Amino acid sequence: MNIFGSLLSQSPPGPSIKKHRRGVEIKSEREIDIMRQASNIVATVLQELAQWVQPGMTTADLDAHAEKRIRQLGATPSFKGYHGFPASICACLNHEVVHGIPSRKKIIREGDVLKIDTGAYFEGFHGDSCITLAIGTVTPAATHLIQVAEASLYKGIEQVKAGNCLLDIAGAIQDHAEAHGFCIVEDFTGHGVGRNLHEEPSVFNVRTHQLPNVKLRAGMTLAIEPILNAGSKFTRILGDRWTAVTVDNALSAQFEHTVLVTESGYEILTDRSHL
Repeated sequence: MNIFGSLLSQSPPGPSIKKHRRGVEIKSEREIDIMRQASNIVATVLQELAQWVQPGMTTADLDAHAEKRIRQLGATPSFKGYHGFPASICACLNHEVVHGIPSRKKIIREGDVLKIDTGAYFEGFHGDSCITLAIGTVTPAATHLIQVAEASLYKGIEQVKAGNCLLDIAGAIQDHAEAHGFCIVEDFTGHGVGRNLHEEPSVFNVRTHQLPNVKLRAGMTLAIEPILNAGSKFTRILGDRWTAVTVDNALSAQFEHTVLVTESGYEILTDRSHL
C-alpha cells in the first residue's frame, strides 16, 4: 500500500484530511468539474517545474516554486502537513522511489532522474499527479526506464472504462513493464482521489488477489501511478520515515495521473498536453 494511503485511518487536523472514510465514491458532475480545476492546477504546476528545473537547483527550490504557484492559482498544497509531511511536493532523485522530502542539501545535477509528485486542494477536492524528468543528458538506460514507465501508465489508463476492473489496469501495466525488463514496485499503489487525497480503492499495478478487484463505474476518480525499478522491486525507508529508496540503489521512475472513469472510457484530469 501507498505509505500515505496506509495512514487513512488516522485523522490529524488540516483542511485536506477528512475524518471518515466513505468507501468508493461516485462523483457528481459538479464535483467532477471542481476536480478538473484542481487537477488542472496540478498539471500547470508540474509543467512549469518541468520547464524551469535545471542542474544546480535544489529540490527545496522546486518545492518553494510549487507551493507559491499552487497558492497563486487559488488552491492549497495537498501534501504539505498531510500526516506531518513537511513539503508541497515529493521530490525523488535517481534511486529514491517515493515520498522524498525536498531539501536545500539535495542538489539536482546533470544526468539525474528526478521524480516530482504534487497535489492541489481546490474547493474541497484534490488533484494528484507525478512526472519523471531526465535532467540534461542521461544514460540510454535511464532514458529507456523513463519512457517505459510513462508508457506503462498509459497502457493502464487505456483499460479504464465503466465495467472493467482494477485487474485490467494492473495487468496492462505489469505486462508492458515486464516486457521491457523492468519490475514494478509492489510496496506502493495508486488510490482513489477526491474529497480525500487518498481514498478507496487501492489501485494496484500488478496482478494480485490481496486487494479487492473493484469493478469500475462512471464517476469514479482514480490516481493511477506505476513505479518501475531498473533493478530489484524491493524498497526500504530512510531514517526520515518518509523517503523510500531501492534496496540495490538502482534507478526508479514513476508517472501518475488523476483519471475519471466514464461510461465509454476515461478522461485524464491532470493531462498536461494542452498546456
